[in-house]
Amino acid sequence: MSYATINGQRIHFEDSGGSGPPVILAHGFLMDQSMFDRQVEVLAPAFRVIRWDERGFGQTEEDGRPFTYWDSAADCIGLLDPLGIGGAVIGGMSEGGFLALRAALTRPDRVKALVLMSTQAGVDPPEAIAGYRALMDRWVEVGPEDDAIAIVAGLILGGKEHWEPWVSQWRAQPKERLRGPGTCLLERDDITGRLGEIRCPAIVFHGDADLAIPMARAEALSKGLSGSVGVVTVKGAAHAANLTHAEQVNPPLLAFLRDNA
Repeated sequence: MSYATINGQRIHFEDSGGSGPPVILAHGFLMDQSMFDRQVEVLAPAFRVIRWDERGFGQTEEDGRPFTYWDSAADCIGLLDPLGIGGAVIGGMSEGGFLALRAALTRPDRVKALVLMSTQAGVDPPEAIAGYRALMDRWVEVGPEDDAIAIVAGLILGGKEHWEPWVSQWRAQPKERLRGPGTCLLERDDITGRLGEIRCPAIVFHGDADLAIPMARAEALSKGLSGSVGVVTVKGAAHAANLTHAEQVNPPLLAFLRDNA
């Protein structure tokens, strides 16, 4: 188990090691670095895969202060320094993609390519934000109730066969811990107008059963990135496509990294 103090946070990370090109992966909301287990199985040891727990999740110890995805992007870039990595491919699922895009905007010199999974550059419609906020407020007040669990697990993971061990982990976490990352998620800024500034190679993955972010947002993201090689449609996948449908994600991911890492 490895930790590094970055921007006042004690960041937990896992490093596959080796001398291969570095790839750093950032997980989605309510998840942790282990959601990339099946990617590491395929990528290492040809690639050095670093995955980390973002503020509010997993085993990272955060300071409890409000933060944005710009701060999370700085955490991601900052983690490269103690590992002796100058530049890396940065990948992210959902909120991991939010911070990966911001890392490419703030430190293009350190981002060799982007792997964007189930994510977008924009923000959710006001009615969706209001619904998510009500769910978050209730979660923080009383904990994850069965109805909330069913909604969230269905959105992120799809069928019930994919729900564990995640549901058990959500129930075990201190309910108050969701406030910081939830606020960050709901109050994020729209960076659609800045996509043209990102010049590095990119690949976009998106499940065709993703109800959290419409496929049209993935297509718009790919279109806005001049270096995008296109959208890989993951058939039958909900939001966490790389976790539930790794057999569809891994081959094009490996091919992209061989060309661009």
